[in-house]
Amino acid sequence: MTNRLDMTAMYAMHDAVRRELRHIAKAAATIDDDPRRVLSTAAGWELFKKALHVHHTAEDDALWPAMRGALADRPDDLALLEAMEAEHAAIDPVIAAIDAALADRESGRERLGDLTDALATGLSGHLEHEEDEALPLIDATLTEEQWRHFGQVHGSLIGPDVPRILPWLLDGASTEAVATMLAPLPEPVRIAYQDEWRPAYAALDRWNANSMT
Repeated sequence: MTNRLDMTAMYAMHDAVRRELRHIAKAAATIDDDPRRVLSTAAGWELFKKALHVHHTAEDDALWPAMRGALADRPDDLALLEAMEAEHAAIDPVIAAIDAALADRESGRERLGDLTDALATGLSGHLEHEEDEALPLIDATLTEEQWRHFGQVHGSLIGPDVPRILPWLLDGASTEAVATMLAPLPEPVRIAYQDEWRPAYAALDRWNANSMT
């Protein structure tokens, strides 16, 4: 199915979140080290939280309101938007609980495993729900201008973190997706991505893999 709107960035974000959920599960299940130490000191955990917060904030602030205005007379579709927002709201407390468990010396391996499982289940379910129902509705409803505005808000929320978030987002993306994402950027940004940001990201031990070997 070909989308009317270019959703390359949306699917790249979803793929990146799924990738990081696998890393989180692996870190939480490590046997040779304290998983709380591994996860709490992992740069990948902070990157994941930052990128996810930016993504969901942009959707809540710039995407769902635009959709709500366009779908004011369609209660079933409005209910879908409410479900998207409710799913977002359910994720933040799980992340906060994981951080609390990481900081609590009395919190054991089982507690952390339960929480990371809950995060993976809730977030994976949300991504699937969004892709199956919300993205087709967005594609059929929003104007190109509204979709671009959402992308601009998303980018503004990343702000000074773009040297870390952009290579994180494009990690594992197809050559076509990378080209599509980089094409609209100013040439100095594309050069910085290729020559500085991507190599720095590649050298980052995001999930403390070296300390577990």
